[in-house]
Amino acid sequence: MTRERHVLYAVAALLAAGCASIPETRFYTLSEPSGISEASDSMLSLSSSPVFIDVMPVRVPERLARPQLVIRTQGQASRLFILEQDRWSSHFNHELRDAFATRIASRIGAINETRGRRGADQPAYRIAIELSQFDAVVGKAVNARFDWTITRTTNSRGAACYSELSESVGGGIDGVVEGVRQAVSRGAGEISRNLAELDTGQAVVCPSPRGE
Repeated sequence: MTRERHVLYAVAALLAAGCASIPETRFYTLSEPSGISEASDSMLSLSSSPVFIDVMPVRVPERLARPQLVIRTQGQASRLFILEQDRWSSHFNHELRDAFATRIASRIGAINETRGRRGADQPAYRIAIELSQFDAVVGKAVNARFDWTITRTTNSRGAACYSELSESVGGGIDGVVEGVRQAVSRGAGEISRNLAELDTGQAVVCPSPRGE
C-alpha cells in the first residue's frame, strides 16, 4: 500500500470520527400536519365569501428572531438557553406567521392573500401580530402575550386587542413545542373571532387577561 493511500485512509478515519461526534440536530414546526384542520368544530360565520386575509410578518423580541429554540429551566429565572441542536424549521417569527395565517384561514374559511388573487370588490383584512412577551420554561409552562390589529382594507374599520396565554407543558423540549403550538392555536382562535365580529358588524370583544 502506498504512502498516499495510508494518508487518505487516515484522513477518512478522522472525518468519520468527527462526524460521529456531532450531536444530532432536531427540527420542529408549528405547522399543522397535512389533512388536519381546525375548522371542523370552530368555523365562524362571515357576512360574505370569499374573505381574504393578509397576515403580516409577526414581530418578536430580538432574542427570539432566530431558528434556535430559546428556553429557561425551573430555578434559572435570569438565565436563557439558546439550543443549537433544537431548532424551528425556519426563524421563529416566520414559523409564527405561517402558523397564524393557516389557522385563521382554516377557522373562518378565508383565503390567504398571498395564495389567491383578490378582486377589487372583495373584502380583505390585514392582520398585524406582535409577540410582546414570551417565556418557555421546560417542564412548567409556556407564557405568551400576543397583541394584534385587524384592519379592513375597504373601509378601514378595525380592531386592536391582546391576549395573555399560559399553557402548562410536559417535560422535555417536545413539551415546550406543544405548549407553543397550543398558545398559537388559542391566539389564532381569538383573532379569528375578532375578525368575524368585524366582518358581521358586531362589537369587537377583546379576550380577558390570561385567557380567563
